[in-house]
Amino acid sequence: MLNIYRSVILPTLFSGLKADPEWVHHQVLNILSFMDTNSSSKLTSGLQAIMQKSLCFEDIRLEQTLWGLNFKNPVGLAAGFDKDGVAINGWPQLGFGFAELGTVTLHEQQGNPQPRLFRLPMDRAVLNRMGFNNQGAAALAMRLQSQGKNIPEALRLQENNYSFYPNFFPYGINIGKSKITSLEAAATDYLGSFKLLKDWGDYFVVNVSSPNTPGLRSLQNAENLSNILADLQAENQGIKPILVKIAPDLEKEAIASILDLIKQYQISGIIATNTTISRDELKTKIIAKTGKLVSEEAGGISGAPLTQRSTEIIKFIWQETQGKLPIIGVGGIFTVEDAWDKITAGASLIQVYTGWVYQGPGMVKQILQGLLQKLDERGLNSISEAIGLAHKGNRD
Repeated sequence: MLNIYRSVILPTLFSGLKADPEWVHHQVLNILSFMDTNSSSKLTSGLQAIMQKSLCFEDIRLEQTLWGLNFKNPVGLAAGFDKDGVAINGWPQLGFGFAELGTVTLHEQQGNPQPRLFRLPMDRAVLNRMGFNNQGAAALAMRLQSQGKNIPEALRLQENNYSFYPNFFPYGINIGKSKITSLEAAATDYLGSFKLLKDWGDYFVVNVSSPNTPGLRSLQNAENLSNILADLQAENQGIKPILVKIAPDLEKEAIASILDLIKQYQISGIIATNTTISRDELKTKIIAKTGKLVSEEAGGISGAPLTQRSTEIIKFIWQETQGKLPIIGVGGIFTVEDAWDKITAGASLIQVYTGWVYQGPGMVKQILQGLLQKLDERGLNSISEAIGLAHKGNRD
């Protein structure tokens, strides 16, 4: 399937039809949503069975438990693909071990004007300036409630983890600031989204690192982030894991400052990293859709240009926290080598988005099988033993 995607489907969409990336994105979500809604039909159930057989891969050595949540494998879908949770039942069938919904904001918003999503094939990258387009936190809460996506609180408290729940699939919810909300009121905005969604997400992510909402990245500074985290944890009372997602463009001193706040407010983990505003060493010079220089186009770059930088940040976080803070690594993962580098650098879990678009739906299974081979080659019994391995004298 991976070869067919790369040799036939990808060239047809990217070069032949020159399909608009955002249109293609919506079609994928529509198909997955349709299959979910019509899962009882013979045709749909047959297709789902084929997907699971060809795209999924399970092995107990790839499982781990974090924050009381059981992850059947470490490869997740990054935020941004399914902002409104319209395809929630499709992600397990595509082989993922977890999925992150959002970014969602307290207020519904249309996002930035189109075109706002551009492929950069020469760089194996994507430029996006979507601007948190989503239906709002209340709409997502209603959708998740209608799907019955939470586990009864009494059972959660009784067991103190979800591993007993046989078909459990972890969903994170990534929350951001509404564009109409001032930076001074940002903490209240994040808190409003969390209150609406706290019963439905398995973990939550504070997104203060998107470059596509004016001023949002300033919320990464100590005072602003402290206000947000204080309000969220006061409401949360330690019930749900809360993580912070940071930008790849931060200096080490700024990252260290964020790590201090994470420790102070007992934040559960960190996601490294979001998209970059850097245009260094891009092969693409002109965006064909607009005719402008890529350096003149607003937005964040994801994909291969982020591979090395995000891994370096993961290494730094691991070193600064002595491996005690769970890290979700994201940025430029295309191959098993990319995944392995991030895990051995210190990531407990990894996420894909742009790499999955370029490599195709068979990518997740290929990475999982490759990770298992890496474990076998090194005599490791579980993926947990590989986390941070690069810091322990084995830099393979």
